[in-house]
Amino acid sequence: MNDQELHAHLIGRQGSRRDLNTPVLVVEEDALQRNIARMAEFAAAHGLKVRPHAKTHKSADIAKLQIAAGAVGLCCAKLGEAEALADGGVLKGLHITSPVVSPPAIARLAQLNLRVDEMMSVVDHPDNAHALGVAAAAAGKPLRVVIDVDPGIRRTGVGSAEAAVALFQAIAAEPGLTYMGVQFYCGAQQHIEDFAARKAAAEDRAAYLRTVIAALTEAGGPPQIVTGSGTGTHRIDADFGLFTELQVGSYVFMDSQYLACAEIGPYETSLFIDARVVSANAPGMVTVDAGFKAFSTDADKPVITAGVPEGSKYFFMGDEHGAVILPPGADQPAISDMVSLAAPHCDPTVNLYDTYHVVRDGTLTALWPVSGRGRSR
Repeated sequence: MNDQELHAHLIGRQGSRRDLNTPVLVVEEDALQRNIARMAEFAAAHGLKVRPHAKTHKSADIAKLQIAAGAVGLCCAKLGEAEALADGGVLKGLHITSPVVSPPAIARLAQLNLRVDEMMSVVDHPDNAHALGVAAAAAGKPLRVVIDVDPGIRRTGVGSAEAAVALFQAIAAEPGLTYMGVQFYCGAQQHIEDFAARKAAAEDRAAYLRTVIAALTEAGGPPQIVTGSGTGTHRIDADFGLFTELQVGSYVFMDSQYLACAEIGPYETSLFIDARVVSANAPGMVTVDAGFKAFSTDADKPVITAGVPEGSKYFFMGDEHGAVILPPGADQPAISDMVSLAAPHCDPTVNLYDTYHVVRDGTLTALWPVSGRGRSR
């Protein structure tokens, strides 16, 4: 049975969160809305636009909430994510943050560009600029592009100011492309836990970005859009006077990785995985029905937020199970008791589920599909 079949009848029933089949992906609606509002207020106060990263939530429903709060569009890590959002009714301001290079994918991008107003994509190589330009011209609508600038991790992006200028000139030679500016996303800096160290790292990268912008401006390509930043550095980046928009993502959920970082802002955890106690035969511990398949495992272990005595710790016990180790002297939870855990890394955890179970005050209020689940190409 799918989530609709399992849970649709619980919508609106008082206290129905406790009746969900587990493990289950839960989003607390009020906390989510507060996070969205707080980021919108921050950006407006600093004269910045918000183009949140949909790779975090992969949800057309959450994207629409962000747009309603003032977002100019959504970032998508992969073309498939953007297609899923468009299919869900998000038809303005989608931006692909990773290069689209294969002929089949470029053809899809040209078609998506016909459907979406102000569609945008990165480019980091002259050959790719030419291929994108040819496809967009053949489709009959110019594609907006920004130059992806490598912040130093050598994943994607041009590697120097000179390369950025050469790419700008290649873009300008393509009638099918419209040059909009640059993308500069410093992913390695987002999770530096110490604020002073994070700020120093962001300042260093901002100094480099200034040299790229200066070179582009001198070559006749001053960027209209400078898109980048992230949840971890947005409060720092806002003071540089460089960025025009923020590619923040995880602020909507605030997973454990970001909660460990000092001075990010007034955002709260809104995403949880609810599990149940399925065995309670061993003294000092119980087993729950959420293991490796329920969480991303590239970060620390999930943090327990409710359902067992304070001080309890979670440990993986295999694909389907986890252990909850109780503090000395704590009362033993009973079979079928609900345990809530915060996602350690929200993006890949979300990608494990089909549906958000939206709750308010312990009551299921809606089922939202994870629109872009598995859309990795």
